Amino acid sequence: MKRRIVMSMLAGATLLASTLLGASPAPAAESAGPAVESAGPAVEFAGSAVESAGPAAEKAAQPADVPAEFGTDWHDPVTAAPPVTRPSGKSCQVTVAEAQFRDFTPYKGTYSPPDGCGDRWSKVVLRMDGKVKGRQYDRLGYLHIGGVEIFRTSTPEPSPDGIEWSVEKDVTRYSDTFRSRRDVEMLIGNVVDDTYTGVIDVKVTLTFYAGRPAAYPDRVLTLRDGTLTTPRNSERIVAEVYATGSGGGCEEFWYLAAPDPAPYSCKAAGGPYREVQIEVDGQLAGIAAPFPHVWTGGWSNPFLWYVIPGPRAFDVKPIEYDLTPFAGLLNDGRPHRVEVSVVGVPEGQSGWSAPVNVLVWQDAERAHVTGRLTVHRAGDLTNSWTYTPGSEHRVDTRGGHRLTVAGYVDTSHGRVTTTVRRSLANDSAHRWTDGENLDALDDTWTDDRSVTVDGRGPARTTRTQLTYTMDGSIVIGADDRLRTVLTLGDRASVVTTRDGRRTHWSRVDDTYTGDAAWTLNVPRDQRRAVGTTSERYRVYGSDGCHDRSLTSVQGVLTEDRIRC
Repeated sequence: MKRRIVMSMLAGATLLASTLLGASPAPAAESAGPAVESAGPAVEFAGSAVESAGPAAEKAAQPADVPAEFGTDWHDPVTAAPPVTRPSGKSCQVTVAEAQFRDFTPYKGTYSPPDGCGDRWSKVVLRMDGKVKGRQYDRLGYLHIGGVEIFRTSTPEPSPDGIEWSVEKDVTRYSDTFRSRRDVEMLIGNVVDDTYTGVIDVKVTLTFYAGRPAAYPDRVLTLRDGTLTTPRNSERIVAEVYATGSGGGCEEFWYLAAPDPAPYSCKAAGGPYREVQIEVDGQLAGIAAPFPHVWTGGWSNPFLWYVIPGPRAFDVKPIEYDLTPFAGLLNDGRPHRVEVSVVGVPEGQSGWSAPVNVLVWQDAERAHVTGRLTVHRAGDLTNSWTYTPGSEHRVDTRGGHRLTVAGYVDTSHGRVTTTVRRSLANDSAHRWTDGENLDALDDTWTDDRSVTVDGRGPARTTRTQLTYTMDGSIVIGADDRLRTVLTLGDRASVVTTRDGRRTHWSRVDDTYTGDAAWTLNVPRDQRRAVGTTSERYRVYGSDGCHDRSLTSVQGVLTEDRIRC
């Protein structure tokens, strides 16, 4: 049975709903909107072991409170990530959006600052509460306040009886945006008809905490017609890009693309290597590895995601680029072209959304901060692949890139030099059979960056090492039984040193593991779906420890364990 690609467009900016990797769906397939039915990846990542829900597990005895197969309802979605910490003391809450999404019409409203908590806050926390019932794909969405994208998310797939979920995010960095009345736009692109009945009902609030103001950017800017004009006294500039591969078919699961000689359903001349670049006036200013998001219909198997979503599925994190070495250039009061592009996307093919916010810290003692870019050293981008034909086709890919930029600004507190180094690497092995009834991927991305700030006092260096992993397979048997086994990993290490001594550190290890099976091409009540999924999220360092493990079996939450 050859898998086909099913695509469905999302939000107004052509955000695509989600992926359904795998075989032709049964009549009323439950998977995400966009479904790309492609073979999944999975990630090797440190984390808790999980019970198999594959063939062996299907016949194993289950506890009395766990059904032998998925029913028509299951536990509400939950993640093991730590909650957003909240300061004590006075707080004020503002409702930003309250909407039901049935189509691609955005919600539009007006935000007003809170009364009674001042205009400088110790913390600002966003919370989205959602509910949906019936039948629906997973969908992508965004929230803009004053044109600034403060939140990007995707949705879970519902049960007939309905589910509820919530997401929290620390949005203190956008405080400049929240200090005045602003237009609001929110969209979770959706389709509701006789088949897909789920209306997505959401409410978004912001809670403001009074107290000693946090250190956050003085300004939050967006691009105007692709250009950026910074205040002339900017002394630190950071761009953030909410990059998601979606809305363009195969770019929904770009990590599986195969080069032209290989007989695979999704092609890209350069293979699967992708890199998100940002340029200032045509000059390369930053590079980054995109995060390999898997939405809640992904890997041909919605039964993997009903209770525990993949890493970052509900809270898409932006890529950050420190553009401070370019501050001397940008501070001339003129508009400068800032462009984001994704390396590796086939020419003329869409599929990526990459809105840009720019965070600016200003020198309160000077009207104009001057400076200069002193170092710009870009290595050659490497992207090599090898196709090996056989009963199992195989594509091995290795890619990478390096960039170093440095520059200084002359501030009221002296000359400050910022040096940014970034190094990317990607190593993948993709295997599949004719007809793609076996489709497997083992993939690792690393994104290492260091930022050294040298001015008054000892130099301070912050090094961030990111590692993303996928390791998994989809197999469709002769009996039309589809089984997906995968592990996804999201790891980060951040260390700050001053004068060679460590002053702050943290490590994050978020590991998802799943094994689920269901029968294709039968009525919904005959799918005999089973699945065991787990997540362990560990973070530890200077600020303390969080270690939580979750396990679900056939939609029942069987473990929720906190170790610290």
